[in-house]
Amino acid sequence: MLLQGKKLLITGVLTPQSIAFSVAALAQAQGAEILLTSFGRPMSLTQRTAKKLSPAPDVLELDVSDATHFPKLADEVKKRWGRLDGVLHAIGYAPEDALGGKFMSTPWESVMQAFRISTFSLKELSACLAPLMDKGGSIVTLDFDNSTTAWPLYDWMGVCKAGLEASVRYIARDLGPQGIRVNALAAGPIATIAAKGIPGFKHLENKWGRQAPLGWDARDGKGTDAVARTACVMLSDWMPSTTGELIRVDGGYHAMGAEPVPPSPDEVMTIG
Repeated sequence: MLLQGKKLLITGVLTPQSIAFSVAALAQAQGAEILLTSFGRPMSLTQRTAKKLSPAPDVLELDVSDATHFPKLADEVKKRWGRLDGVLHAIGYAPEDALGGKFMSTPWESVMQAFRISTFSLKELSACLAPLMDKGGSIVTLDFDNSTTAWPLYDWMGVCKAGLEASVRYIARDLGPQGIRVNALAAGPIATIAAKGIPGFKHLENKWGRQAPLGWDARDGKGTDAVARTACVMLSDWMPSTTGELIRVDGGYHAMGAEPVPPSPDEVMTIG
């Protein structure tokens, strides 16, 4: 099995529709032992969702906006396992006033909160857990490709995701000598609770399926399964020399310059 004997920490599991849940379920099926994280009010929801996994993993506390939680998390993982082989960072949040066309009026306080949770948390998580990965390992963060594109209504979350991709490269640089790979996985739109909080998600979802050459459906589960499969490969030993990379699982949407336009009747006649 792809992840036999691996010990993985997986953040971001909220409901069975969460991308992180699909990664967790597939990782277990591929032989991994996992721990989840959550905090505060969502903790009870994560604990209920964890019971749908087999075996049901424990849920450790991690609020990435509280700096004291990171060393406590590392101590708990060390106490339980003594080591760690991989981490899935699936954490992102932006206040309402940082999304939905309010880019030019968003206050610094909201930008700061979005950046700390969505971007800086990857560095904090990597730094606190790297000592447990003394035999190397893999850190994977879930991304939405923003390096060259300004998405409608995504606003400061887009800036945070662009920063996340840049952070991947710098963390990969610093942890590479320890044999730790750090990569981002950019998925196409998937209908999760987090996605529902993004204004204009429905429009993006509809457009994606028309433009992606392999097709894309945010709700049929195939996209989630494809992302989970790729994440598990990235967390395995099968990509030993790939780091600082953004890997896209989006049906090929990113590679197309424009949405395909059906030929006119005249063009069809001419071609015929």
